[in-house]
Amino acid sequence: MLVVSRSFTGLLSFLLLSGLLLVPSPIRSEDATGLRQLRTIPLTKLDSLLPPGTHVLIERSTIEAFLVALEGVPPNWATVYGHGHHDPGHDERLFNLNRERDVAREGNPALNWHMAFIWPGELSQFDPDTKSYTVAVGPAFNATGWGMVRFKPEEFPSNLRVRPNKKLAGLISRSLAKREKAEVVVVMVGGLIPTESIIYDFSHEEEGVGLIMPVVRVEQVEVVLKPHSR
Repeated sequence: MLVVSRSFTGLLSFLLLSGLLLVPSPIRSEDATGLRQLRTIPLTKLDSLLPPGTHVLIERSTIEAFLVALEGVPPNWATVYGHGHHDPGHDERLFNLNRERDVAREGNPALNWHMAFIWPGELSQFDPDTKSYTVAVGPAFNATGWGMVRFKPEEFPSNLRVRPNKKLAGLISRSLAKREKAEVVVVMVGGLIPTESIIYDFSHEEEGVGLIMPVVRVEQVEVVLKPHSR
């Protein structure tokens, strides 16, 4: 089951202003301007856009398999959490968890996995000069047996835009004129950062729920129109 964040409240103001979205080291000519083609393929066919051997971490089962390969077993979140943020030992236990896991995964082949993950997005402002739309992007929180997993890009294009073909442009324009959402999926591809590959924390939304953040150096970004948006 595909699990993405459904909270888009205030997303447009979050877009591109968040400290999570940084300017990347470009690897493709379109990255220089942030302008990309709007893809219309199903997510099940993402492999056609990705380098060979890329692990597509979208389904819960594939995310959990990645964590098993890299981390072995989930943390004992109840022990680490204790009595919560006001527990005197809470911060130290969380710090020790991160430090111990960093040491334990050294040399693990899964650190070298090339992976793809997704964040939800929406099309917004149209630029007549480039015939493209701004893409508003927000993080996805994936519910797993390990806790919530949120892939965290180290770098991200600050001016992400997409240019649809003429037919799609008309459909999108009419949808936005009726104040309907034009939803997209932003696919990010890259590898873990060796020195900060996984960050363990707790959810700010639900008390005691663990949060796992793989930190990925983004090398490729694709924008795919959600099927119901066509």
